[in-house]
Amino acid sequence: MHEPIPEEIEELATKALDAAFKVHRTLGPGLLESVYEHCVCRELEKVGLPFARQVVLPVFYDGIRIESGLRLDIHVNNRLIIELKAVEEVLPIHEAQLFTYLKLTGNRLGLLVNFNVPLLKDGIKRVVR
Repeated sequence: MHEPIPEEIEELATKALDAAFKVHRTLGPGLLESVYEHCVCRELEKVGLPFARQVVLPVFYDGIRIESGLRLDIHVNNRLIIELKAVEEVLPIHEAQLFTYLKLTGNRLGLLVNFNVPLLKDGIKRVVR
């Protein structure tokens, strides 16, 4: 069994989800991921959470650094990854991708948020490493 997620990371996740809910309530489904990303980042700024957007994630393989083109949508305080989607259905590959990002960064918790749903709570998946 996994160790529990530290409380400070859970607090980051709660604030990040609050931001996502506010954006979804305001804009609704049907827009591009990039629009939601920009708006979620604006909400994170408003509550003073440190984050980076479109973070380049290199891969280290066989002792070399590979510039793979991987990008994290939002990395909150270097401890929480948020991957945003605006798709009809979240697929297992989306969860696997987030899990791999967690492994590559050493982070424990990621949020997969699909804005293309009538109720945002139905579009949220927690991924724990």
